[in-house]
Amino acid sequence: MAISALRPGAETASQAVEPASPVAQFGLDAPLAMDAGVALAPWQIAYQTVGRLNAARSNAVLVCHALTGDQHVASRHPLTGKPGWWETVVGPGKPVDTDRYFVICANVVGSCMGTTGPASINPATGHPYGLDFPLVTIRDMVRGQAMLLDRLGIPDLFLCIGGSMGGMQVLQWAASYPERVFAAMPIATGARHSAQNIAFHEVGRQAVMADPAWHGGRYLDVGTRPAKGLAVARMGAHITYLSEPALHRKFGRRFQDRDAPTFSFDADFQIESYLRHQGISFVERFDANAYLYLTRAMDYFDLAADHGGVLANAFRGSRTRFCVMSFTSDWLFPTPDSRAIVHALNAAAARVAFVEVESDKGHDAFLLDEPAMFAAARGFIAAAARERGL
Repeated sequence: MAISALRPGAETASQAVEPASPVAQFGLDAPLAMDAGVALAPWQIAYQTVGRLNAARSNAVLVCHALTGDQHVASRHPLTGKPGWWETVVGPGKPVDTDRYFVICANVVGSCMGTTGPASINPATGHPYGLDFPLVTIRDMVRGQAMLLDRLGIPDLFLCIGGSMGGMQVLQWAASYPERVFAAMPIATGARHSAQNIAFHEVGRQAVMADPAWHGGRYLDVGTRPAKGLAVARMGAHITYLSEPALHRKFGRRFQDRDAPTFSFDADFQIESYLRHQGISFVERFDANAYLYLTRAMDYFDLAADHGGVLANAFRGSRTRFCVMSFTSDWLFPTPDSRAIVHALNAAAARVAFVEVESDKGHDAFLLDEPAMFAAARGFIAAAARERGL
């Protein structure tokens, strides 16, 4: 299918307003203090839970989702019908064993699956916020999650775990609420976004904003959607999630449903068809403005800058147990990014283990079937559970 075949839809917007998951609502008396200097109120946060909270409330696990993820970590997605995005890790008998732990996953502030963001209705106008929504940071996301845990009556977390942007949230949790995090597992992430990553995000944002259907961010008001621009943004970003060996193994230079080139700009190659499919399917479940906001939040993330330019200062006195994990073929968040976190944790005298998983699957390896990742996660979580008395 060509990108030009995309059509705007209402399903994503409906999930932003009435999500297919529980919602915690906060009124004017419980604003979310945002780094942009705005007290957001009223606001809400959508979430899912799996498993059962024990009597001591000591077995709670917070899973933090990545840029294009959501709260449906281990439940079927209401728009795509696909299984949860991390069912390889979260579930009965999995490394995050829902027979033992109470798992919470919340849609982050600024996203589009029920937590307040640019696709939500602004109570002051009765229209979607659009670009009137304040800019979001990773710290804002974590503040919102902490307020959700307070609402759920969960004083602290046994484990906070996530990959990519989710890993950024894990690090922010450990820095902002060290007394509330017993164990932390940041995966395929960094303590700040690199110039290269910011550059890739800017290309994606410009693709969205160059789409005539974007209408300065007011597309929902006029019943359209910058589908072409968002699809191109997704295509470009998706390349960064993969590795060259993985691309070669899966696609090579093979043609798509043909034996020879068409001498046109059709999707002659399998990789072209694959990227177009990724773009089209993404538009069906994600809001364009939310993509702008969340990529910007990742760009702004710099944990060292928030602590006097010294990353170790973010973890001084922390009693949290850490397991930092990277993948050998991840060039979006390469292993040196993880090593920098480990060195800072060592300098802060924190308890830390480091695992570099041999994989040729690129950044997305943390979402895929990686037995070495599963084994490392299972071992770390089991050891932490013994120390926790679970």
